[in-house]
Amino acid sequence: MMTSREVVHAAITFSGPDRFPFDFPDPYGSDFAGMGMSPSPDGRPASGTDEWGAVWENLGTTQLGEVKVYPLLDWADFDKLHIPDIHDPSRWTALEGARERAGDKFLLSYGVSLYERIHFIRGLENTWTDIYEYPDELKALLDILVEMNLVAVEKFAAAGADALIFCDDWGLQNRLMISPTSWREIWKPAYARVFAAAHARGLRTFLHSCGYIVDILDDLIEIGLDVVHMDQQENMGLELLGKRFGGRLTFFSGVDIQMGMQRSLPEVRAYARRMTQTLGRPAGGLIPRWYTDPVGAGHTRAAIDAMCEEFFALSKEIYGR
Repeated sequence: MMTSREVVHAAITFSGPDRFPFDFPDPYGSDFAGMGMSPSPDGRPASGTDEWGAVWENLGTTQLGEVKVYPLLDWADFDKLHIPDIHDPSRWTALEGARERAGDKFLLSYGVSLYERIHFIRGLENTWTDIYEYPDELKALLDILVEMNLVAVEKFAAAGADALIFCDDWGLQNRLMISPTSWREIWKPAYARVFAAAHARGLRTFLHSCGYIVDILDDLIEIGLDVVHMDQQENMGLELLGKRFGGRLTFFSGVDIQMGMQRSLPEVRAYARRMTQTLGRPAGGLIPRWYTDPVGAGHTRAAIDAMCEEFFALSKEIYGR
């Protein structure tokens, strides 16, 4: 019988887990533990001011905030931007004993976003404009974020992490937020540096990204993405995702949070089965999970239970446990 750590590794490497790895709420359990900086330069308060000077306000009933005041509206003030000190020793004290606390669970470490943090600093429209009008300044800010992640990779690996994850939602409902050409020119080399550093230190790479991201998934796989944490699939299509990317990277996903989890309980269960058939392979490639802000997404407990129970049933059908 594999430990949690072993079963997640086996699913990611397509080396034959003896069951589905899971990341579910109580009472179902999770094969994952987490660790991160405290405070993190990528902290996203529901309200208040973050380390960069961005001012956040809560979004209704969700656990999320939204930036209302951006700290860098004019590139002329770039040298005045407060850049968190990634080398501050107090930032890393939370890592002490993290491996021991995780036990035999797969230990995820949390890095710094390379796109979202930029538009938290500059604003979304300004960021899109910067691609064409201020590319050098944009790349300079991106380099700062990359360097933060390179430091983090060293610290996390030394503390016994198994993987690095950060969050960058790149998609709208039916297309990428920016042109794939611009993404490849500006962000692809940045991701490649972080992924290469992580792999060099034995860490698997996870990226959370929602929306329609089909146009860059081949690129992300090419530069070393191991796992995509994808909360939406219906806007791209399970069959398309499975056909083009199944067997090439692992999906860390639950039933589509925007549409699938809003349907009847039999439909929730049926969608979980379709996910297993299209995205997963017996040798690995699918790690079922839940959405950790169910109130904000409008998910009922009954729908969460139906999804978890169905994935457990599928694991037993496929693996015998």
